[in-house]
Amino acid sequence: MKHTNQETTTDGQAAQYLTFMLGGEAFGIGIMAVKEIIEFAGITEVPMMPDSIRGVINLRGAVVPVMDLAARFGRPRSVPGKRTCIVIVELESDGARQLTGVVVDAVSAVLDIPASEIEPAPSFGTRIHGDFIAGMGKVNGRFVILLNVDSVLAQGGLTDLATDAAALLS
Repeated sequence: MKHTNQETTTDGQAAQYLTFMLGGEAFGIGIMAVKEIIEFAGITEVPMMPDSIRGVINLRGAVVPVMDLAARFGRPRSVPGKRTCIVIVELESDGARQLTGVVVDAVSAVLDIPASEIEPAPSFGTRIHGDFIAGMGKVNGRFVILLNVDSVLAQGGLTDLATDAAALLS
């Protein structure tokens, strides 16, 4: 899987991250992987999907699986609120592009975080799987958990899930 979401720079320049809230914690993902942010609505549940997949949406005619990030982290599913939205993330796998929606509680901002302000992922004490964390960004004295989107979204063939869901819905 090609890494399209990592914004770390080797020359110490700042990289941009979309930050969002999930379960009261601040997370960030590399802005280059983010295609758009849409309102939380129109999710079609599909039987027999993994618990972390809320269903699929129709994004300009394409079937896009939507992952509940909280469930992916082993927490209860997100309860949609006023600011809940779906972040559309694009990954590249084996030369094919795959769009996936990720449910977040609220999008915060796009931040420039210099490489010097990013610490490695802690080896213990986190509430999510260590492979999901690309680093810990320091922003105004607080930490933002920078996600490794490739690892977070690497779930048993999301492309196959989208194809299966499209077949079920047609």
